[in-house]
Amino acid sequence: MAYRVSRPIAVWIIIGVNLIVFIATLISRDLIFSLGFQPASFLSMPWTIVTNLFVHSGFWHIIANMVTLYFFGSFLSRLIGTRRFLIIYFSGGILGNIFFLLIALTPLASSSDIAIGASGAVFALGGVLAVLMPRLRVFIFPIPVPIPLWIAVIGGFIVLTIFSSLLNIAWQAHLGGLVLGLVVGYILRRRMRYYYTRQ
Repeated sequence: MAYRVSRPIAVWIIIGVNLIVFIATLISRDLIFSLGFQPASFLSMPWTIVTNLFVHSGFWHIIANMVTLYFFGSFLSRLIGTRRFLIIYFSGGILGNIFFLLIALTPLASSSDIAIGASGAVFALGGVLAVLMPRLRVFIFPIPVPIPLWIAVIGGFIVLTIFSSLLNIAWQAHLGGLVLGLVVGYILRRRMRYYYTRQ
């Protein structure tokens, strides 16, 4: 599998749409209820299983997701191509919402909660890279030294899950995205090994 030297245009487009929607929600907060994913109203508002990926609740929320999306997304789109990147991104976000929906049907959560943000999709990208490039070293604030990517991704998920109640985080969406990313990463890694073995 060749490394593609190209500009991550799709990543920038997604970031741009997120910023536009964020500004729109600052002007009209009602958009959060129209675009956010709420299990209780999913059947009447099915589009929200995708649109909620572009909605964020505050500056730190969108900054964290967009910065991570840029670094993970730009690297992965060059590695596997734009089409695969987009499939993984949106599939991870949708599966994260499905996890959120399923758990909302249990006593662990409420069906009236609204999930917003690109975190599930971003965790899908991180999961793929954690399998394909586990030894890649990255900086994670506030850790002063670089750590292996797989530790950053899995550790980030664990920390956010532990503090999910305090920070009002939809850990279910993170889990769904991460699971998809790890599975897809495993499949892609096997294909890469098969490709190079046959050369």
